[in-house]
Amino acid sequence: MGQSGPSATGRIEIAAEPARVYDLVSDPGVLAELAEEYSGFRWLRGVNGARVGARFRGINRRGVRLWSTVSTITDADAGKRFAFEVRSLGIPVSRWQYDIEPAGDGCVVTESTWDKRPGWFRAPSSLVTGVWQREDKNRANIAATLQRLKTRAEHP
Repeated sequence: MGQSGPSATGRIEIAAEPARVYDLVSDPGVLAELAEEYSGFRWLRGVNGARVGARFRGINRRGVRLWSTVSTITDADAGKRFAFEVRSLGIPVSRWQYDIEPAGDGCVVTESTWDKRPGWFRAPSSLVTGVWQREDKNRANIAATLQRLKTRAEHP
């Protein structure tokens, strides 16, 4: 796919150390508590921590709709960046990335996603998730996730 920039992104200032924020976003269990659609996970193949190459099955929920994906961690740069690529049925779906930059007494977090679905896979995946305007929904989901992250990081 020729898309270089993210399909949806959001930023927030957080009054917490970058290392604390990284610990939250790099824990798929905590991320499931903060996110809108992503609601749970299980590490695959005996992995039990966020490191490059580690894989986890994500459980996603939107209303009565439920679906799973497999994610592979591509970036695990403590205090700076955490990212993973998402696939469904072996087909690329998305990339999610959290960039953390020190700022003042805390940090700025940018959450971004890239829609990696092949054109033919968009309609079937939209049927499963119930989301037809994925970019708009992801922008709203990112804003909600970042607000929850800020609350969690600033009030341990």
